[in-house]
Amino acid sequence: MIRSTLLLLAVASLPVACAPAVVSDPPGVAVQLDATATTHRPPVVSTGLPPTATAPASPTAPPPSPPPTTAPASPTPIATATTVPTPTPDRTILCSQRLPDNGLLTVVTLTYGLSRDFQPAGLVGLAGYLSNDVTLGYPTELRRIVVNPLVDMITAMQAEGMAPVVISGYRSYSAQAIAREKWLEKEPERADILSAPPGFSEHQLGTVVDFGSPELAAIVGQEDIEFHTYFYKTSEGAWLLDNAHSYGFTLSYPREATEITGFFYEPWHYRYVGVEMATFLRDAGISLTEHQLATEPPPCIPD
Repeated sequence: MIRSTLLLLAVASLPVACAPAVVSDPPGVAVQLDATATTHRPPVVSTGLPPTATAPASPTAPPPSPPPTTAPASPTPIATATTVPTPTPDRTILCSQRLPDNGLLTVVTLTYGLSRDFQPAGLVGLAGYLSNDVTLGYPTELRRIVVNPLVDMITAMQAEGMAPVVISGYRSYSAQAIAREKWLEKEPERADILSAPPGFSEHQLGTVVDFGSPELAAIVGQEDIEFHTYFYKTSEGAWLLDNAHSYGFTLSYPREATEITGFFYEPWHYRYVGVEMATFLRDAGISLTEHQLATEPPPCIPD
């Protein structure tokens, strides 16, 4: 129990992004770290660029997908989790009681949340697979199914001279609640754009990565910056936008889908959905949320 509590506190101290778009701020505003912090550095998030309308995906057209792109072999392969049959999800319960299966396409929005008891299967730490200059020393965890594609993708970026960092991964319901409470106490008027409510963050799925770039500080003109909408201007941000789908990752909150996703533009926030789905979403020019809301029934009853 003591070990679990310590781990929870360690995870809760990680930088928090993925802020719900409930307040409109001017574009290009920074996420600044506390200058007195070391490894426990909660960023102040303030993002937002004007959304543009995006045509919804057809609810009847099957998602055509080109053949999956094969990623280069990982230098540190790990065993893939065995697929275990799960019951058909119950769509008639409250979202606060929803315990989805461990598929890759679970719907999470500001309307359709997750139970406080949901924890994804097969979480592993990244420290054994990525160097400290990539993980920044954070005790980041992800689902096992994500690790090999992530290592492959980062290895490819490094081979082209880039230096991507992983700032955040899995975040439990409790860790999200603690992080949000900190912001409610520190900046109550801005808490809604600093941290998503517990149960409404894709990070709880264990398949989401927040990336960083060493170029960001110079582009923004501000030291100790980790999250900023100008991440898309960095070499790492531009590369991910063009290539992440080849490794199974999709940008969860694109700029043009703010009104659909409910979240501000987050060019650093990528979710693993598999190569086929990620490629389809890129070719269709839509977000995963838009595709799911147009083609799937509601996953639960909002509380």
